[in-house]
Amino acid sequence: MALYLLYESASGYSLFLAHGIDQIGQNTEAVRSSISDINRFGKVVQLTAFDPFESALDALNQCNSVSEGVMTDELRKFLEKNLPTVKEGKKPKFSLGVSEPKIGSHIFEETKIPCQSNEFVLELIRGVRLHFTTLLKSLKPGDLEKAQLGLGHSYSRAKVKFNVNRVDNMVIQAIFLLDTLDKDINSFSMRVREWYSWHFPELVKIVNDNYLYAKVSKYIQDKSTLSEDNLSDLTDLVGDEDKAKEIIEAAKASMGQDLSPLDLMNVQQFAQKVMDLAEYRKRLYDYLVSKMNDIAPNLASLIGEVVGARLISHAGSLTNLAKCPSSTLQILGAEKALFRALKTRGNTPKYGLIFHSSFIGRASARNKGRMARYLANKCSIASRIDCFADSSTTAFGEKLREQVEERLDFYDKGVAPRKNIDVMKSAIESTQSKDTEMETEEASGKKSKKKKSKSVDNGDAMAVDEPAATANGDAAEGKSEKKKKKKDKRKLDQEDETMEDANNGHAEEDGTAKKKKKKSKQENGDDLQAPSDVKKKKKKKSKSEDSD
Repeated sequence: MALYLLYESASGYSLFLAHGIDQIGQNTEAVRSSISDINRFGKVVQLTAFDPFESALDALNQCNSVSEGVMTDELRKFLEKNLPTVKEGKKPKFSLGVSEPKIGSHIFEETKIPCQSNEFVLELIRGVRLHFTTLLKSLKPGDLEKAQLGLGHSYSRAKVKFNVNRVDNMVIQAIFLLDTLDKDINSFSMRVREWYSWHFPELVKIVNDNYLYAKVSKYIQDKSTLSEDNLSDLTDLVGDEDKAKEIIEAAKASMGQDLSPLDLMNVQQFAQKVMDLAEYRKRLYDYLVSKMNDIAPNLASLIGEVVGARLISHAGSLTNLAKCPSSTLQILGAEKALFRALKTRGNTPKYGLIFHSSFIGRASARNKGRMARYLANKCSIASRIDCFADSSTTAFGEKLREQVEERLDFYDKGVAPRKNIDVMKSAIESTQSKDTEMETEEASGKKSKKKKSKSVDNGDAMAVDEPAATANGDAAEGKSEKKKKKKDKRKLDQEDETMEDANNGHAEEDGTAKKKKKKSKQENGDDLQAPSDVKKKKKKKSKSEDSD
């Protein structure tokens, strides 16, 4: 049976025919020994066909398809053109050796070409890869290396391509830095307290907050200079006038030792550094909140930005967190306790990182495990929505949070919660209504833009027509005066007719109304009627009325 080898290189698809397979007896050791020698290997494997890629983009698409185990149309045409035809009902007299069993199975399903991928075939393909430049004589030296470098860069870039606004790696780094800053600020604040307490030990008991203590110590510097004149400034710093007075009174009767100006300057500089770190920590927290609202809005609205970021960082990414089942998410962060319990056959932990959520703290001791399990279930749903949804919305996270609140009420008061399907339906309806509102707003915005553009065009047309109108101004004025005279005459005629109708009886009203209709038709049809003809008609009407 003939054996063909399919080799996918960076420059194109190539097909090789392996001769003398029956003599070798498919011995992998013999193939390994013959691979190093091109003279021996060239007698066994020979090139039958080569199909180069059209462009770098085509090479990237083919490489992506091969890595996913999918046969493209180009590969199918190449195989059908260069391999013997497979007749239905007959066993083929050849087989195709491929490096990946996945793509081999797909080729067999589509074209019925028998494929194999074993150690023997892999060794032959390894030899083809080693001597590819010598087997394919049409390639120039250096062409294959350039193609491999370009395809490797584009393939890696395509695999790493992502939405810039939804980079969960930034959240992981931010939460690590936030935890590190908390530890550093705490230790530095303790150092400031200990250092400045040699000079003013009573301040530690009056001011408890670390950031506020650093600000006050930087402002006071030497306690001997503190007086009633500094009361307003101290009140602004501390936020309490009584506390400011207490600081001034304590400074007067302080038991601390005096420090030199150089020592006070060092303490002041260190306190400033602690203040800067605390302010940077606040800015970093705001950045983390904004990134979490972009990356995982539902998870953030359900469990909070910090706890959600810790879950993402512990799982490695938002995708890994979405793949985790709720049972794994529940004990995420308590791996040591879990394996210790499994080793000692003790009780497994009920919660991990989600213990920092406010819901677990609000639950009673009896219901903490139940609440952790329920909260982990909702967190897994929220993370999957955030990871795989096309548009970001907080509707599902808010509804899931309402469900957790209802579950707390159920454990405490026995109030029956809503069903999950009803809550999800309401969340879907709210998202659809928001989408429709956005579409209507966009449509209205487009209409207003069109109206503005039309008004601008009309204004330009008017501006263009104005010079022509001014040029023919005299003729237009003459025509307008004639029209005004005709209108005045018609008004006078109508007034005379109304006076005559008022004097006549009710029996004659119908006939006069018909006549009026005829007159109006005549007036509409004959706009350029002479005024003398109108007077004649009036005289005839008056004569007919007298005869009646």
